[in-house]
Amino acid sequence: MAKKGMDAWRAKSWYTVVAPDYFGGVEIGETPADSPEKLLGRVIEVTLRELTNDITKQHVKLKFQIDRVNGERAYSKFIGHSFTRDYVRSKVRRGTTRIDAIFDVKTADGKKIRVSAIAFTRYRAKTSQEDEMRSIMREYITEEASKTKFEDFVRKVVGGEYNKEMEERVRKIFPVRAVEIRKTKVLK
Repeated sequence: MAKKGMDAWRAKSWYTVVAPDYFGGVEIGETPADSPEKLLGRVIEVTLRELTNDITKQHVKLKFQIDRVNGERAYSKFIGHSFTRDYVRSKVRRGTTRIDAIFDVKTADGKKIRVSAIAFTRYRAKTSQEDEMRSIMREYITEEASKTKFEDFVRKVVGGEYNKEMEERVRKIFPVRAVEIRKTKVLK
């Protein structure tokens, strides 16, 4: 027989989760907890559209982890981003090549980030061309990360600022439809 007592939900308080300052410090959601300590380490996932109200960024998912609580506000830090699976699948076509490049970079202030870049060609590419495009993406992002602070690097990656320059460099090797950074993960 179930023990009758106080409802567990009534004991909980709602906390407002706030994005880091480099994302504007906007509220990204609310979460319940019966004590502030239980919020630490909790991961919140939101789309970039929810932060910027730009409907064209619906496919970009951002992950934040709560790292401190002050009163009824829980402050978070950026731990990574990714594209939705349906967006990536919509870019793949028959007779083309999808090129993935995964590598670790270090920002100017010493933070390590795992970056996954992706390129979609117009026609089927040879393996040697794929390798060359992969190395161009790696070189460009590693170079940009080494001279950029963490907050600026994250803002530029999520905003898609590196995509155009990367695409122009890769296009010299082989015709591409798109080159993007599809995923990042902040390493400990």
